[in-house]
Amino acid sequence: MKISKYIIAFVVIVAVAYNAVYFKKLDEVKASKAAKDFNAAQYAATFWNTKLLPNLNKAIDVTRLSFMLSRDPQTAFENYSHALGIGNLRYFLVSGKGTVESINENDVSVLIQTDSIKQKITIATEYIFGNAVRDATGLIDINEFNNTMDFNNVSAEINKTIREKVLPAFRQQVKKGNPIVFTGAIELNKEHLDLSRIEVLPVEIKIL
Repeated sequence: MKISKYIIAFVVIVAVAYNAVYFKKLDEVKASKAAKDFNAAQYAATFWNTKLLPNLNKAIDVTRLSFMLSRDPQTAFENYSHALGIGNLRYFLVSGKGTVESINENDVSVLIQTDSIKQKITIATEYIFGNAVRDATGLIDINEFNNTMDFNNVSAEINKTIREKVLPAFRQQVKKGNPIVFTGAIELNKEHLDLSRIEVLPVEIKIL
């Protein structure tokens, strides 16, 4: 009788102990910790300073890109655009020099004129959002991220840098007729290409 009691007690203890212990796969634990530790602001700052700014000299002149897109869009997209997913939206890193035609509530209109090309573009100054700047260089590997939230938060932090560090001084000083130089990112739809509506999200912009 005593032995039976001991056996029952032992079984109960084992059952309680088993249910009290929760096992996780090691890779799940690591992924959870990485997600918790990820700092989007820090990642974005590092990307900005060590990858984006040092590669601005690789930007294609926006008038040259427009000319190529009007003649051979497939080659232009293949050689100069980047995207981290499958779809029609593609991103380009561009540069240019032009004259401010008008200062609007949400953007600045710029006329770019050469001996052979006359083109109008806009520089976004208010609504800075999307993934254009993050993806235009092709220097971010999506496999570095454990989830899409972290990935999208990097875009948000990059765009925040533009709003807070790149644009304020420009917006305060710019006037109609100012010559400016800029480097930034644009988003174009491969299947519905509209070269009359090119909007640049500036990474660098200066009044000459």
